[in-house]
Amino acid sequence: MRRKICIVTGTRAEYGLFYWLMKAIQADSDLELQIIATGMHLSPEFGLTYRQIEEDGFKINKKIEMLLSSDTPVGISKSMGLGMIGFAEAYDELKPDILVLLGDRFEIFCAAGAACVSRIPIGHIHGGETTRGAVDEAFRHSITKMSHLHFTATDEYRKRVIQLGESPDRVFNVGALGIENIRKLPLLSREDLEKEIGFSLGQQYILVTYHPVTLEQATAQTQFQNLLDAIDTIDGLRVIFTKSNADTEGRIINQMIDEYVTTETNAAISFTSMGQLRYLSAMKHVEAVVGNSSSGIVEAPSFKVPTVNIGDRQKGRIQTKSVINCSPAKEAIVKSIKQALSTEFRQSLQNLRNPYEGENTAKTIKETIRHFDLKNILKKEFYDIKMDS
Repeated sequence: MRRKICIVTGTRAEYGLFYWLMKAIQADSDLELQIIATGMHLSPEFGLTYRQIEEDGFKINKKIEMLLSSDTPVGISKSMGLGMIGFAEAYDELKPDILVLLGDRFEIFCAAGAACVSRIPIGHIHGGETTRGAVDEAFRHSITKMSHLHFTATDEYRKRVIQLGESPDRVFNVGALGIENIRKLPLLSREDLEKEIGFSLGQQYILVTYHPVTLEQATAQTQFQNLLDAIDTIDGLRVIFTKSNADTEGRIINQMIDEYVTTETNAAISFTSMGQLRYLSAMKHVEAVVGNSSSGIVEAPSFKVPTVNIGDRQKGRIQTKSVINCSPAKEAIVKSIKQALSTEFRQSLQNLRNPYEGENTAKTIKETIRHFDLKNILKKEFYDIKMDS
Protein backbone atom coordinates (compact mmCIF):
# COMPACT_ATOMS: atom_id res chain seq x y z
CA MET A 1 0.00 0.00 0.00
CA ARG A 2 1.41 3.37 -1.03
CA ARG A 3 2.30 5.84 1.72
CA LYS A 4 0.16 8.98 1.42
CA ILE A 5 2.23 12.17 1.69
CA CYS A 6 0.13 15.33 2.09
CA ILE A 7 1.69 18.73 1.37
CA VAL A 8 0.00 21.94 2.48
CA THR A 9 0.82 25.18 0.64
CA GLY A 10 -0.64 28.62 1.21
CA THR A 11 1.65 31.04 -0.66
CA ARG A 12 3.35 31.45 -4.03
CA ALA A 13 6.83 31.49 -2.50
CA GLU A 14 6.21 28.39 -0.41
CA TYR A 15 4.95 26.43 -3.42
CA GLY A 16 8.05 27.44 -5.35
CA LEU A 17 10.19 25.93 -2.60
CA PHE A 18 8.08 22.77 -2.52
CA TYR A 19 8.14 22.20 -6.30
CA TRP A 20 11.04 19.73 -6.63
CA LEU A 21 10.00 17.81 -3.53
CA MET A 22 6.49 17.47 -4.93
CA LYS A 23 7.92 16.25 -8.25
CA ALA A 24 10.06 13.68 -6.42
CA ILE A 25 7.09 12.36 -4.42
CA GLN A 26 4.88 12.30 -7.53
CA ALA A 27 7.47 10.25 -9.43
CA ASP A 28 7.88 7.63 -6.67
CA SER A 29 5.62 4.61 -7.27
CA ASP A 30 5.65 3.77 -3.55
CA LEU A 31 4.21 7.16 -2.59
CA GLU A 32 0.93 8.96 -3.19
CA LEU A 33 1.12 12.75 -3.33
CA GLN A 34 -1.75 14.70 -1.80
CA ILE A 35 -1.92 18.50 -2.07
CA ILE A 36 -3.95 20.94 -0.01
CA ALA A 37 -4.00 24.51 -1.35
CA THR A 38 -5.14 27.30 0.94
CA GLY A 39 -4.53 30.93 1.93
CA MET A 40 -3.30 33.29 -0.76
CA HIS A 41 -3.39 30.60 -3.46
CA LEU A 42 -7.19 30.91 -3.54
CA SER A 43 -7.43 34.71 -3.37
CA PRO A 44 -8.02 36.84 -6.51
CA GLU A 45 -6.22 39.68 -4.72
CA PHE A 46 -3.05 37.58 -4.56
CA GLY A 47 -3.28 36.19 -8.09
CA LEU A 48 -5.18 32.89 -7.70
CA THR A 49 -1.83 31.13 -7.74
CA TYR A 50 -3.38 27.68 -7.25
CA ARG A 51 -3.69 27.76 -11.04
CA GLN A 52 0.10 27.60 -11.34
CA ILE A 53 0.13 24.42 -9.26
CA GLU A 54 -2.34 22.82 -11.64
CA GLU A 55 -0.53 24.12 -14.74
CA ASP A 56 2.63 22.45 -13.44
CA GLY A 57 0.88 19.08 -13.62
CA PHE A 58 -0.18 18.58 -10.01
CA LYS A 59 -3.61 17.58 -8.76
CA ILE A 60 -4.94 19.63 -5.86
CA ASN A 61 -6.89 17.26 -3.64
CA LYS A 62 -8.48 19.90 -1.42
CA LYS A 63 -8.85 23.68 -1.48
CA ILE A 64 -9.41 25.27 1.91
CA GLU A 65 -10.83 28.78 1.82
CA MET A 66 -9.67 30.59 4.95
CA LEU A 67 -8.37 34.02 3.94
CA LEU A 68 -10.78 36.83 4.82
CA SER A 69 -10.52 40.19 3.07
CA SER A 70 -8.85 41.76 6.08
CA ASP A 71 -5.24 42.10 7.24
CA THR A 72 -6.07 43.28 10.74
CA PRO A 73 -5.19 41.12 13.76
CA VAL A 74 -8.88 40.32 14.24
CA GLY A 75 -9.30 39.40 10.57
CA ILE A 76 -6.27 37.12 10.56
CA SER A 77 -7.38 35.44 13.79
CA LYS A 78 -10.78 34.76 12.22
CA SER A 79 -9.02 33.36 9.14
CA MET A 80 -7.09 31.02 11.41
CA GLY A 81 -10.34 29.77 12.92
CA LEU A 82 -11.73 29.00 9.47
CA GLY A 83 -8.49 27.27 8.59
CA MET A 84 -8.61 24.94 11.58
CA ILE A 85 -12.12 23.84 10.61
CA GLY A 86 -11.16 23.32 6.97
CA PHE A 87 -8.00 21.35 7.72
CA ALA A 88 -9.81 19.07 10.17
CA GLU A 89 -12.39 18.20 7.52
CA ALA A 90 -9.73 17.71 4.82
CA TYR A 91 -7.65 15.34 6.96
CA ASP A 92 -10.74 13.31 7.80
CA GLU A 93 -11.41 12.84 4.09
CA LEU A 94 -7.85 12.37 2.76
CA LYS A 95 -6.47 10.34 5.70
CA PRO A 96 -2.78 11.09 4.95
CA ASP A 97 -0.05 8.95 6.49
CA ILE A 98 2.14 12.01 7.06
CA LEU A 99 1.80 15.75 6.54
CA VAL A 100 4.66 17.87 5.18
CA LEU A 101 4.75 21.54 6.15
CA LEU A 102 7.21 24.34 5.44
CA GLY A 103 8.01 27.44 7.40
CA ASP A 104 6.13 29.56 9.85
CA ARG A 105 3.05 31.31 8.48
CA PHE A 106 -0.28 31.39 10.29
CA GLU A 107 -1.89 29.12 7.67
CA ILE A 108 0.73 26.47 8.37
CA PHE A 109 0.32 26.86 12.13
CA CYS A 110 -3.39 26.04 11.66
CA ALA A 111 -2.54 23.05 9.47
CA ALA A 112 -0.19 21.74 12.15
CA GLY A 113 -2.67 22.26 14.98
CA ALA A 114 -5.44 20.37 13.23
CA ALA A 115 -3.05 17.55 12.31
CA CYS A 116 -1.89 17.30 15.91
CA VAL A 117 -5.47 16.83 17.11
CA SER A 118 -6.09 14.33 14.28
CA ARG A 119 -2.96 12.36 15.32
CA ILE A 120 -1.31 12.76 11.92
CA PRO A 121 2.52 12.78 11.91
CA ILE A 122 4.16 15.96 10.61
CA GLY A 123 7.41 16.50 8.75
CA HIS A 124 8.51 20.13 9.14
CA ILE A 125 10.91 21.97 6.82
CA HIS A 126 12.88 25.11 7.82
CA GLY A 127 12.47 24.73 11.56
CA GLY A 128 14.94 26.13 14.09
CA GLU A 129 15.26 29.51 12.37
CA THR A 130 14.66 32.84 14.03
CA THR A 131 12.93 35.97 12.72
CA ARG A 132 12.76 38.21 15.75
CA GLY A 133 10.70 40.92 14.09
CA ALA A 134 7.78 38.69 13.12
CA VAL A 135 5.01 36.86 14.93
CA ASP A 136 5.99 33.94 12.68
CA GLU A 137 8.85 33.30 15.12
CA ALA A 138 6.41 31.86 17.66
CA PHE A 139 4.46 30.01 14.98
CA ARG A 140 7.62 28.32 13.67
CA HIS A 141 8.77 27.02 17.05
CA SER A 142 5.23 25.88 17.87
CA ILE A 143 5.07 23.92 14.62
CA THR A 144 8.41 22.34 15.52
CA LYS A 145 6.96 21.08 18.81
CA MET A 146 3.93 19.63 17.00
CA SER A 147 6.11 17.90 14.38
CA HIS A 148 7.83 14.52 14.36
CA LEU A 149 10.44 14.75 11.58
CA HIS A 150 12.51 17.89 11.04
CA PHE A 151 14.43 19.06 7.98
CA THR A 152 16.60 22.07 8.77
CA ALA A 153 18.57 24.33 6.43
CA THR A 154 21.81 24.57 8.44
CA ASP A 155 23.52 22.66 11.22
CA GLU A 156 23.00 25.56 13.63
CA TYR A 157 19.26 25.37 13.02
CA ARG A 158 19.39 21.60 13.56
CA LYS A 159 20.99 22.19 16.96
CA ARG A 160 18.27 24.69 17.84
CA VAL A 161 15.51 22.18 17.03
CA ILE A 162 17.23 19.67 19.29
CA GLN A 163 17.47 22.40 21.93
CA LEU A 164 13.68 22.65 21.68
CA GLY A 165 13.52 19.06 22.89
CA GLU A 166 13.40 17.11 19.61
CA SER A 167 15.33 13.83 19.39
CA PRO A 168 18.51 14.13 17.27
CA ASP A 169 17.63 11.00 15.27
CA ARG A 170 14.57 12.81 13.94
CA VAL A 171 16.33 16.05 12.96
CA PHE A 172 18.08 16.20 9.58
CA ASN A 173 20.22 19.05 8.20
CA VAL A 174 19.40 18.96 4.47
CA GLY A 175 20.01 22.54 3.29
CA ALA A 176 17.43 24.92 1.83
CA LEU A 177 14.99 23.82 -0.88
CA GLY A 178 15.28 27.24 -2.54
CA ILE A 179 18.90 26.56 -3.49
CA GLU A 180 17.78 23.47 -5.41
CA ASN A 181 15.53 25.68 -7.54
CA ILE A 182 18.54 27.77 -8.49
CA ARG A 183 20.46 24.67 -9.56
CA LYS A 184 17.66 22.95 -11.47
CA LEU A 185 15.63 25.70 -13.14
CA PRO A 186 16.85 26.88 -16.56
CA LEU A 187 16.91 30.57 -15.65
CA LEU A 188 16.17 33.29 -18.20
CA SER A 189 18.81 35.53 -19.73
CA ARG A 190 18.55 39.24 -18.99
CA GLU A 191 17.13 39.86 -22.47
CA ASP A 192 14.57 37.07 -22.19
CA LEU A 193 13.55 38.30 -18.75
CA GLU A 194 12.89 41.78 -20.14
CA LYS A 195 10.68 40.26 -22.86
CA GLU A 196 8.92 38.01 -20.37
CA ILE A 197 7.95 40.85 -18.00
CA GLY A 198 7.63 43.61 -20.61
CA PHE A 199 9.99 45.95 -18.81
CA SER A 200 13.39 47.42 -19.63
CA LEU A 201 15.81 46.83 -16.76
CA GLY A 202 18.06 49.74 -17.73
CA GLN A 203 21.62 50.11 -16.50
CA GLN A 204 20.84 49.25 -12.86
CA TYR A 205 17.84 47.66 -11.23
CA ILE A 206 16.94 46.34 -7.80
CA LEU A 207 14.46 43.68 -6.71
CA VAL A 208 12.30 44.88 -3.81
CA THR A 209 10.16 42.75 -1.51
CA TYR A 210 9.01 44.31 1.76
CA HIS A 211 6.70 42.73 4.33
CA PRO A 212 5.25 44.25 7.51
CA VAL A 213 7.25 43.75 10.70
CA THR A 214 4.39 42.01 12.47
CA LEU A 215 5.69 42.39 16.03
CA GLU A 216 5.62 46.16 15.62
CA GLN A 217 2.50 48.28 15.80
CA ALA A 218 1.42 50.27 12.70
CA THR A 219 4.92 50.83 11.27
CA ALA A 220 4.41 49.50 7.73
CA GLN A 221 3.36 52.75 6.07
CA THR A 222 6.13 54.89 7.53
CA GLN A 223 8.88 52.34 6.95
CA PHE A 224 7.87 51.55 3.39
CA GLN A 225 7.56 55.25 2.55
CA ASN A 226 11.14 55.68 3.77
CA LEU A 227 12.19 52.93 1.36
CA LEU A 228 10.37 54.59 -1.56
CA ASP A 229 11.92 57.97 -0.71
CA ALA A 230 15.36 56.33 -0.59
CA ILE A 231 14.87 54.78 -4.02
CA ASP A 232 13.91 58.19 -5.44
CA THR A 233 17.23 59.71 -4.37
CA ILE A 234 19.30 57.33 -6.54
CA ASP A 235 19.34 58.49 -10.16
CA GLY A 236 18.62 56.01 -12.94
CA LEU A 237 17.60 53.16 -10.65
CA ARG A 238 14.87 50.86 -11.89
CA VAL A 239 12.78 48.70 -9.60
CA ILE A 240 10.94 45.38 -9.71
CA PHE A 241 8.50 45.14 -6.79
CA THR A 242 7.03 41.85 -5.61
CA LYS A 243 4.06 42.49 -3.38
CA SER A 244 3.62 41.74 0.29
CA ASN A 245 1.98 38.64 1.73
CA ALA A 246 -1.35 38.55 3.57
CA ASP A 247 0.17 39.75 6.83
CA THR A 248 -1.12 42.42 9.17
CA GLU A 249 -0.81 45.76 7.29
CA GLY A 250 0.30 43.98 4.09
CA ARG A 251 -2.41 45.67 2.06
CA ILE A 252 -1.06 49.09 3.03
CA ILE A 253 2.27 48.23 1.42
CA ASN A 254 0.62 46.82 -1.69
CA GLN A 255 -1.49 49.94 -2.16
CA MET A 256 1.63 52.10 -1.85
CA ILE A 257 3.38 49.96 -4.48
CA ASP A 258 0.44 50.40 -6.87
CA GLU A 259 0.47 54.17 -6.41
CA TYR A 260 4.24 54.38 -6.89
CA VAL A 261 4.28 52.25 -10.04
CA THR A 262 1.43 54.33 -11.51
CA THR A 263 3.55 57.50 -11.26
CA GLU A 264 6.86 55.82 -12.22
CA THR A 265 5.77 53.70 -15.17
CA ASN A 266 9.18 53.75 -16.89
CA ALA A 267 11.20 53.13 -13.74
CA ALA A 268 9.16 50.59 -11.80
CA ILE A 269 6.99 47.53 -12.25
CA SER A 270 5.19 45.33 -9.72
CA PHE A 271 3.99 41.75 -9.50
CA THR A 272 1.56 40.01 -7.21
CA SER A 273 3.35 36.80 -8.13
CA MET A 274 6.35 36.46 -10.47
CA GLY A 275 6.62 32.70 -10.14
CA GLN A 276 9.90 30.98 -9.30
CA LEU A 277 11.39 31.09 -12.81
CA ARG A 278 10.97 34.82 -13.32
CA TYR A 279 11.75 35.70 -9.70
CA LEU A 280 15.01 33.74 -9.57
CA SER A 281 15.95 34.97 -13.05
CA ALA A 282 15.43 38.54 -11.86
CA MET A 283 17.55 37.81 -8.80
CA LYS A 284 20.33 36.37 -10.95
CA HIS A 285 20.75 39.56 -12.99
CA VAL A 286 19.86 42.16 -10.38
CA GLU A 287 22.30 44.66 -8.86
CA ALA A 288 20.82 44.19 -5.38
CA VAL A 289 17.93 42.60 -3.51
CA VAL A 290 16.30 45.14 -1.19
CA GLY A 291 13.68 44.80 1.56
CA ASN A 292 13.14 42.24 4.29
CA SER A 293 12.30 38.97 2.54
CA SER A 294 14.00 35.73 3.54
CA SER A 295 14.98 35.19 -0.12
CA GLY A 296 17.56 37.95 0.26
CA ILE A 297 19.13 36.00 3.10
CA VAL A 298 18.77 32.42 1.81
CA GLU A 299 18.79 32.43 -2.02
CA ALA A 300 20.53 35.67 -3.07
CA PRO A 301 23.98 34.63 -1.75
CA SER A 302 24.05 31.73 -4.22
CA PHE A 303 24.08 34.33 -7.02
CA LYS A 304 26.71 36.39 -5.16
CA VAL A 305 24.20 39.24 -5.24
CA PRO A 306 24.16 41.91 -2.48
CA THR A 307 21.16 42.17 -0.18
CA VAL A 308 20.02 45.27 1.69
CA ASN A 309 18.10 43.87 4.65
CA ILE A 310 15.94 46.56 6.23
CA GLY A 311 14.76 46.52 9.83
CA ASP A 312 14.14 43.64 12.22
CA ARG A 313 11.90 41.18 10.36
CA GLN A 314 14.77 38.82 9.45
CA LYS A 315 16.85 39.55 12.54
CA GLY A 316 18.36 36.35 13.90
CA ARG A 317 18.82 34.43 10.65
CA ILE A 318 22.26 33.16 9.69
CA GLN A 319 23.71 35.65 7.18
CA THR A 320 26.66 35.91 4.81
CA LYS A 321 28.73 39.04 4.22
CA SER A 322 26.59 39.78 1.13
CA VAL A 323 23.85 41.02 3.48
CA ILE A 324 23.96 44.69 4.49
CA ASN A 325 21.72 45.33 7.48
CA CYS A 326 20.24 48.77 8.05
CA SER A 327 17.51 50.52 10.00
CA PRO A 328 14.23 51.47 8.23
CA ALA A 329 15.28 55.14 8.08
CA LYS A 330 15.64 56.85 4.70
CA GLU A 331 19.27 57.90 5.15
CA ALA A 332 20.34 54.43 6.30
CA ILE A 333 18.57 52.78 3.35
CA VAL A 334 20.18 55.17 0.84
CA LYS A 335 23.64 54.54 2.27
CA SER A 336 23.13 50.75 2.21
CA ILE A 337 21.80 50.65 -1.37
CA LYS A 338 24.75 52.72 -2.57
CA GLN A 339 27.12 50.35 -0.81
CA ALA A 340 25.42 47.35 -2.42
CA LEU A 341 25.67 48.95 -5.87
CA SER A 342 29.37 49.72 -5.51
CA THR A 343 31.84 47.76 -7.64
CA GLU A 344 34.08 47.18 -4.62
CA PHE A 345 31.35 45.52 -2.57
CA ARG A 346 30.16 43.32 -5.42
CA GLN A 347 33.71 42.21 -6.18
CA SER A 348 34.20 41.24 -2.53
CA LEU A 349 31.50 38.58 -2.92
CA GLN A 350 33.10 36.54 -5.70
CA ASN A 351 34.31 33.76 -3.37
CA LEU A 352 31.17 33.76 -1.25
CA ARG A 353 29.78 30.42 -0.02
CA ASN A 354 26.11 30.16 0.84
CA PRO A 355 25.63 28.42 4.23
CA TYR A 356 22.15 27.28 3.18
CA GLU A 357 23.38 25.05 0.36
CA GLY A 358 22.85 21.31 0.70
CA GLU A 359 23.15 18.21 -1.47
CA ASN A 360 20.05 16.70 -3.13
CA THR A 361 17.77 18.42 -0.62
CA ALA A 362 14.42 17.36 -2.12
CA LYS A 363 15.55 13.77 -2.67
CA THR A 364 16.88 13.49 0.88
CA ILE A 365 13.60 14.72 2.35
CA LYS A 366 11.58 12.41 0.12
CA GLU A 367 13.67 9.36 0.93
CA THR A 368 13.51 10.06 4.67
CA ILE A 369 9.74 10.45 4.60
CA ARG A 370 9.40 7.34 2.47
CA HIS A 371 11.47 5.03 4.68
CA PHE A 372 11.06 6.39 8.21
CA ASP A 373 9.05 4.03 10.41
CA LEU A 374 5.81 5.84 11.22
CA LYS A 375 4.69 3.24 13.75
CA ASN A 376 4.60 4.87 17.18
CA ILE A 377 6.10 8.05 15.70
CA LEU A 378 3.51 10.12 17.59
CA LYS A 379 4.92 8.93 20.92
CA LYS A 380 7.92 11.22 21.09
CA GLU A 381 9.72 12.09 24.29
CA PHE A 382 11.22 15.44 25.20
CA TYR A 383 14.95 15.22 24.49
CA ASP A 384 16.96 16.88 27.27
CA ILE A 385 20.35 18.27 26.34
CA LYS A 386 23.12 18.42 28.91
CA MET A 387 23.50 21.93 30.31
CA ASP A 388 26.69 23.32 31.78
CA SER A 389 26.29 23.84 35.50
